[in-house]
Amino acid sequence: MTQAFSGMPKALGHIRVLDLSRVLAGPWCSQNLADLGADVIKIERPGVGDDTRAWGPPYARDADGNNTSEAAYFLTANRGKRSVTVDIATPEGQALIRDLAREADVVLENYKVGQLKRYGLDYASLKEIKPDLVYCSVTGFGQDGPYAHRAGYDFLIQGMGGLMSVTGERDDLPGGGPQKAGVALTDLMTGMYATVAVLAALTHRDRTGQGQYIDMALLDTQVAMLANVGSNYLNSGKAPKRWGNAHANIVPYQTFACADGHIIVATGNDGQYQKFVETGARPDLGADPRFTTNPLRVQHRDVLVPLLAEMVRTRTRDEWIAQLEAVGVPCGPINDVGEVFENEQVKARGVAIEMDHPAAGKVKLVRSPMRMSLTPAQADLPPPMLGQHTDEVLLDLLGRSEEEIAALRAKGAI
Repeated sequence: MTQAFSGMPKALGHIRVLDLSRVLAGPWCSQNLADLGADVIKIERPGVGDDTRAWGPPYARDADGNNTSEAAYFLTANRGKRSVTVDIATPEGQALIRDLAREADVVLENYKVGQLKRYGLDYASLKEIKPDLVYCSVTGFGQDGPYAHRAGYDFLIQGMGGLMSVTGERDDLPGGGPQKAGVALTDLMTGMYATVAVLAALTHRDRTGQGQYIDMALLDTQVAMLANVGSNYLNSGKAPKRWGNAHANIVPYQTFACADGHIIVATGNDGQYQKFVETGARPDLGADPRFTTNPLRVQHRDVLVPLLAEMVRTRTRDEWIAQLEAVGVPCGPINDVGEVFENEQVKARGVAIEMDHPAAGKVKLVRSPMRMSLTPAQADLPPPMLGQHTDEVLLDLLGRSEEEIAALRAKGAI
């Protein structure tokens, strides 16, 4: 389906974001803001652009099935934005950024600590010309501390921040060892936390007239999103271990191999466990005094789980799902990504969308999951071509003449 929301109310239609970020964490934040209606001006390096423009294949394809220059990776985090190419290493480029900051509510950047200060584009400098500016910096380790000047990447932070220590199969089982998540989870969550922080800062500004500085760090985010795992350690002093597809505190709450595939069974209470084994024609596993309560099942998991695995292997995946859903036992398949987008619920919710694109004709994207009754999350613009909106923004927003723009282009500033 094609997304067509133009003309509908926009929650952030009064907000302009100057986005100096690239790759994923920062762009994920600014895409959220764009989906909510903000005018996001994405600043990119002339001739090169966001690093992810080159992170292909795969690429978007044109009507004839040929690859375009637009990497699918770039498309995923940059809809709803206008691309303006500026070389911030030049005095003219720095002046343009300062002029654009005067017209912005938010500046978002993910340069190394101190790098923008050399160009007079740090928060302290821009605050002088725009006192109520909300300025958000996204780095690997934050603006202070012994690691502040280190480069931070999602994979590294997943390891350093503890996620990989609790992700992957148990060391004593085949394939055991630490694993990263299959998507750049730390980048994405940092982008989400940055979105929340920006919105909170804008609310504060609207109430008080005060702008502020936001210091977002991937490592901070990763440690925060350990959630119960981190809390368990802080309150027990015992570092948790990997459990693969099992659960440290609930049994059974894991994957099982069926006759033709795998299912997830997630029994959250003793009643669901009883229904599970009764459906599997093994009521004896419900009556066994070793397994009647969850604490006992956790204690005796090494005995119980092989018996449950044997039970589950006797039927197909679809048989188990139908029978367990009928009695209220939480369960589900393990879908590959193709099956995800063919899922009837995913289709009914219109999660996959198409947008018009100048190079590809149409590009396929995933819509925002934020569903709001009066101001729906929407994207009026597809992911931009490199520098697509440079002249438009400089003409309309900054009032530069065509001659001035031509002179800036001749100097390599844009």
